[in-house]
Amino acid sequence: MQLLKIKLYYFMKNTIRLKYILFFLFVTQLFFAQTANPEKYKYQFVVAKDGSGDYKYIQDAIDAMRKFPLAPITLYIKNGVYNEKIELSANNTDVIFIGESVDKTIITYNDYSGRGKMGTFDSYTAKISGNRFKAENITFANSAGRVGQAVALYVDADKAVFKNCKFLGNQDTIYHGGEYSRQFFVDCYIEGTTDFLFGPATAVFKNCTLFCKANSYIAAPNTPKDKEFGFVFLDCKVIVNEEVDKLYLGRPWRAWAKSVFIRCELPKQIAVEGWDNWGNTDNEKTAFFAEYECTGEGFKPKERALWTHQLKKSEAERYTLKTILGSNSKSSEKEWYEL
Repeated sequence: MQLLKIKLYYFMKNTIRLKYILFFLFVTQLFFAQTANPEKYKYQFVVAKDGSGDYKYIQDAIDAMRKFPLAPITLYIKNGVYNEKIELSANNTDVIFIGESVDKTIITYNDYSGRGKMGTFDSYTAKISGNRFKAENITFANSAGRVGQAVALYVDADKAVFKNCKFLGNQDTIYHGGEYSRQFFVDCYIEGTTDFLFGPATAVFKNCTLFCKANSYIAAPNTPKDKEFGFVFLDCKVIVNEEVDKLYLGRPWRAWAKSVFIRCELPKQIAVEGWDNWGNTDNEKTAFFAEYECTGEGFKPKERALWTHQLKKSEAERYTLKTILGSNSKSSEKEWYEL
């Protein structure tokens, strides 16, 4: 009987050991299946409305992409009007959209807040959540019209870059989501009516044109208290249509909002006070709104609201892409915001 117990003990022990070995082999096989042979995965896609590409719809191409790819995935989008609501999830990292031409490669939809149970943050045409996203030569539009909040682009990805893109909408054209995400817009055209740039992200706009279509507010940042930078406009140009005669650079969506215009061209329609406190004088104690060496008839630094700021040269020198957006860990590597 004792011998039988001993044999049974070693049998059970070896069985448990075998299970661990089999489990280890399974995990190892799964790991290599995910990381080995990257060449067998597709890293370039073409979308074309005429059927000449891999897909006719952008979302179909996104759905076919490998999640967490081992190399950047490039989606080439041929000219056409893509009437679809798209979403690039947080699992779809390192994706690049390249349009054939900015004026003819158009992604558009017409959702808006109040359409059924839809709210502002559901009304987007495109939602981009995958980190290290890049887009070039594409128009993102919300065609709902002046019906309230209607987002063309919802972006909460970190290290997101948009180059030579257009963003067409009215109220809330771009939602800059992600409290600690960083976004870079360069050589872009952005239009809207009220708070058409809003959200908590750190976002830099360089050499962009901002087209304001109503007496309202350009920016409504919601900057977290512990962030040094909110929205930063570098060498941008503000233009207006014929119905605009009083326009504000921005107002604080939340108490610690930050927005700075540096070397921007401002039209005469800019309100002399420049900024609005959103009906709450307490915001004047916490928000940081500033300008530096702007030009145009709308730049009247001596008449600005007393609670706003005109940067000193030493302060303005801190507003560099590297300081605001951060850099890669290795100095020899290309910075993420260099498209």
